[in-house]
Amino acid sequence: MNKTNNSKLTDNAKTLRKNMTKEEKHLWYDFLKALPVTVNRQKVIGRYIVDFYIASHKLVIELDGSQHYEDKGIERDVKRDEYLNSLGIKVLRYSNIDIHQGFEGVCQDILNNVNTPPPTAEPSPLRGRGTACGG
Repeated sequence: MNKTNNSKLTDNAKTLRKNMTKEEKHLWYDFLKALPVTVNRQKVIGRYIVDFYIASHKLVIELDGSQHYEDKGIERDVKRDEYLNSLGIKVLRYSNIDIHQGFEGVCQDILNNVNTPPPTAEPSPLRGRGTACGG
């Protein structure tokens, strides 16, 4: 199995794309679709389907409904985020309430992350050497 693809989940992802939540539709049609980078909806990555994925920036955007704030949901999200982070993917999470009450702030936060340089495969030559300020 490819680390970032799971053909068993592909049919489920297609169904989810056709049946997006109203919050996902709002973010997609009113913001993400117009970004100057490719944004995938309901993207299969390993054993997970993420809401939105920007491959060029290794960035996942998740919209969380109430089930994500229950104990089991929190536990699942922690495992999911750890897995995605292990692949070098950053996860941005927003609640459905954020979408309804702070849409512009959500969009600005996503833009801030997209406007930073994408991660590179090359490690920084300064990594682990401290700083020039004596750190």
